Amino acid sequence: MAISISVVLLLLILAVVFLRSGGLRVSHALVCVTLGFYLASSSIAPTISEGLSATADVVSSVRP
Repeated sequence: MAISISVVLLLLILAVVFLRSGGLRVSHALVCVTLGFYLASSSIAPTISEGLSATADVVSSVRP
C-alpha cells in the first residue's frame, strides 16, 4: 500500500508539472493515464467515484 501511494503522489506531481508547463505531449499523457490506473486501484478510488457522481448530479440539476 505504501509503495502505491508513493507512486500515485509521484505521478500526480509529474502530471501537475506537465500541465503547468503548457505542453502536454504523448509521454506526458501516458504519465496521466498511468496515474489514473494507480488511482483506480488505490483505496481512494471509491471516494473519487462518489465525488464525481455527486458533482455530476449537481451539474445535471442546474437549469439553464
